[in-house]
Amino acid sequence: MTTYGIYIYDQVAELDFVGPLQVFATSNSILDKSDKIITISNSTEPIRGIGGLQVIPDFSFENAPVLDVLLIPGTAEATEHALNNPEAVEWISKQANKVKWMTGVCTGSLIMQKAGLLKGRKATTHWLLMEYLEKDPEVTALPEMRYVRDGNVVTAQGISAGIDMALWLVGQIYTPEHARMVRKILQYDPAPPYTAEV
Repeated sequence: MTTYGIYIYDQVAELDFVGPLQVFATSNSILDKSDKIITISNSTEPIRGIGGLQVIPDFSFENAPVLDVLLIPGTAEATEHALNNPEAVEWISKQANKVKWMTGVCTGSLIMQKAGLLKGRKATTHWLLMEYLEKDPEVTALPEMRYVRDGNVVTAQGISAGIDMALWLVGQIYTPEHARMVRKILQYDPAPPYTAEV
């Protein structure tokens, strides 16, 4: 059984966590439904994402269960809102010694950086904020990589890249064949329009 914990907060970018959550949930539906996917925040008061979606966290930092995976999503604009949360940064830092996988999507990587989890590691983040990783001498920034694994720490570029990372992760936790089936069920085969001039 795998317990996936997703940290959420006011002004979080919804797809940063809903995309991976759907991957984890689909993985679980293929299996025996023993995995758990939970959301965690400072408190269990409702939070509102940057797109307006309101979510009620399952747990607070105080009563969250033991996790195997912790996912830290990012935010599109209010980066300082996520970074200026000492309680969250401290909790995330402590989780690093407990979880099997520590993961970040988009500017979630910057929260991990502030928690000291990227020291001496390779990492990536959203291209708009890559400079924050690039100017940190203790981090090797890889701006062209969709997701980056360094030990048990995995970071992803912006938003939809979190789906790629989550698929890779379930392939590591279970098997690549299992991850391929998850991808097939999700019909995740990006072919975005307007990618070339006509």
